[in-house]
Amino acid sequence: MKTISMVRIYIQEGDKREGHNLMQEIFALLHDEHRVHGVTVFRGIAGFGAKGVVHSADLLRITVHLPLVIEFFDEPATVDAVMPRLAKIVPPEHIVRWQAECNCPPRE
Repeated sequence: MKTISMVRIYIQEGDKREGHNLMQEIFALLHDEHRVHGVTVFRGIAGFGAKGVVHSADLLRITVHLPLVIEFFDEPATVDAVMPRLAKIVPPEHIVRWQAECNCPPRE
């Protein structure tokens, strides 16, 4: 068994940072710059945050801002390298990190 770090990032569809799609920016950071393992983006059908505003899929709405969860894992050192960059583009209370164990093969 190998110890890994799991990270979950909570944002909304359509969130922007400096005019760029935040989800795409995070995905590029994780994939292109740090090559982390196991990145998945989940699109929620409903959710609410600290302010209590409910966002949900509705046939009557043309545009929705549904919740997105970006989850990834890698070796703790790789995640340590990613976290400062993530903290600059995503509010820290929207990022959760924990340790887990994995039967991961050695990295090539």
